[in-house]
Amino acid sequence: MQIAVYGAGYLGTVVSACLADFGTPVTCYDEDTARVERLARGLISYHEKDLKEMIRRNVRAGRLTYSTTLATFAEKAEIIVLAEDAPRYALEAAEKIARVAPKDAILVIVAPVGVGTAAKIEQKLRAAGDQRPVVSHPLFLTNGCAVEDFNWPDRIVLGSPSQPAVLALKHLYRPLALRGVPVIVTSHETAELVRQASTAFVATKISFINELSSLCERVGADSADLALAMGLDKKIAPRCLQPGATLGGAFVEADMESLAHLAQCAGVPLKVLGAAREVSHSHSDRLVEKISQTLDSVMGKEIAILGLAFKPNTNSVAASSSMLLAKRLLSKGAHVRAYDPVAIPDARGELDSAVRCFDSAYDAAEGVDAIVVGTGWPEFRALDFDKLRRLVRRPLIVDTKNLLDANRLRAIGFQYVGMGRN
Repeated sequence: MQIAVYGAGYLGTVVSACLADFGTPVTCYDEDTARVERLARGLISYHEKDLKEMIRRNVRAGRLTYSTTLATFAEKAEIIVLAEDAPRYALEAAEKIARVAPKDAILVIVAPVGVGTAAKIEQKLRAAGDQRPVVSHPLFLTNGCAVEDFNWPDRIVLGSPSQPAVLALKHLYRPLALRGVPVIVTSHETAELVRQASTAFVATKISFINELSSLCERVGADSADLALAMGLDKKIAPRCLQPGATLGGAFVEADMESLAHLAQCAGVPLKVLGAAREVSHSHSDRLVEKISQTLDSVMGKEIAILGLAFKPNTNSVAASSSMLLAKRLLSKGAHVRAYDPVAIPDARGELDSAVRCFDSAYDAAEGVDAIVVGTGWPEFRALDFDKLRRLVRRPLIVDTKNLLDANRLRAIGFQYVGMGRN
């Protein structure tokens, strides 16, 4: 089975490499010649666990090739995957593909498109006399563990009325089906809505535990124990139930905005989604308030933020609470210093030049009035806190992820402030 992937951005790069790793020949197309040349050498511009090695392995084996020639990239393909990162180009890309692809090749849409997009594409193709099957196939990939998410998904969702197309996709995903991964076959619209609704539900879960952590601080409860006890309930589950977390990544805000717009157009007020988004957007304000109360004021204070990526194991700063916190602190008159193991280059492009970035946590922390743990990088647990204690002006750690050992830090002499913890 020959596979062609349209788009060599983040999504297309992950999908093409993972499908090739199934042992399937894959050609990945992109019009950006420089990007394609880098990928052919196994070079990617972002931090994604295991992806670079996977690309190099499959390029060497001849299973993964890259092309900048639209006319020939899909000439032998049985399945063509539309993996554009920007959903607004999906219809245009589908029309381009239809002009050059075999008439019986299946078009699979994995781009993060809004509800109704696949139906529009199918309608457009039918009007042009193209009867190829179209499949809506949302992917649930998280920055930093996208390869793992692709290879060990919770479910595979296929939206299409075409039984032959569904059977072809089931055959493609047989390695996952043999592991017991369930396959859900449904309509285009349902498949598209599953991805947006899943994003919104996770955001709601995170916002709920963050609001409860504020309540914990008022009544003397411990949010970490609360989350643990709640998560052991099978109806709730522990994932995404950690106080201080926020939902980030390249497609998250677009998903929730698209879902909110769809509901508004349909006359359905999604009040829970609106409340969850409001809590999420106000999270950085709560952090600034917490830091301000501890320091009396952030005006003129030196504050080090450790971690700028929206989560560990990625350099993505999209919708990062740490980035928003840095901007909020600057607006309140604080002097902000920052360190992240991999995200500094991406962060520089979005942060005010007044934020000073450093190559180590120790350099960032020298002479500061507060250290803020903004991302839950595991390496922050292994820092030499005795050394940090000697470097800082004031021994204050605000742990927005409840990552560190509070008792140990207090024994060293730090004032430790967690989320929803006494």
